[in-house]
Amino acid sequence: MPLNKLNNLFGKSPFEPIQEHIKKAEACAIALQPFINAVIDKDWQGAETAQQQIVKLEHEADLIKKQIRLNLPSNLFLPVPRSDLLELISMQDRIANCAKDIAGLMLGRRMEIPASLVDDMRSYVDLAIATSSQAKKAIEELDELLETGFRGHEVKLVEKMIEELDRLEYEADQLQVTIRAGLYGIERDLPPVDAMFLYKIIELIGELSDKSQKVGSRLQIIIAR
Repeated sequence: MPLNKLNNLFGKSPFEPIQEHIKKAEACAIALQPFINAVIDKDWQGAETAQQQIVKLEHEADLIKKQIRLNLPSNLFLPVPRSDLLELISMQDRIANCAKDIAGLMLGRRMEIPASLVDDMRSYVDLAIATSSQAKKAIEELDELLETGFRGHEVKLVEKMIEELDRLEYEADQLQVTIRAGLYGIERDLPPVDAMFLYKIIELIGELSDKSQKVGSRLQIIIAR
């Protein structure tokens, strides 16, 4: 995104650049779907194309983050402390970073997913994407929260969104347990280094869901204040 367009965002709602940032973070997570499909198919050219798209999106998210940190006024007349907004941005940024880390590690090592884990891994990535999308959905309500003074029906609506975000993250945690158990059952048949990095990827995908859930937790803190 051009910097002049970023700067224009601050002439509107102070929440708009934050919402723009979460869109980029979610886009990074969504791009993991074609990436993981290419990895499963051993289509390394397709995997590299998808990985480069994630890198591009993560860079664009970084540009937005930097612009927010440089331009977010310190004297906003809002029921939201500036420090809370900056912390929210940091939480969102970790979604994009995590997606980039997953793709970079898997492509760099040309990691292969054992056939017995493929279906669960697809579902696991889908859940991670769903949690990021739910986080974005909640952040998109910031303007409406401001209009209602962070009270009333809108707060209840966002709280329900956060509850759904928590549910998705919990579901991802449960699937992580299943996948780790499945890997444990076959790890003796794998080169030890390959097994070690597979455990690492399972952990990182879980972290993607966790980072998304933490966006909801930070939003809940903002609402409570």
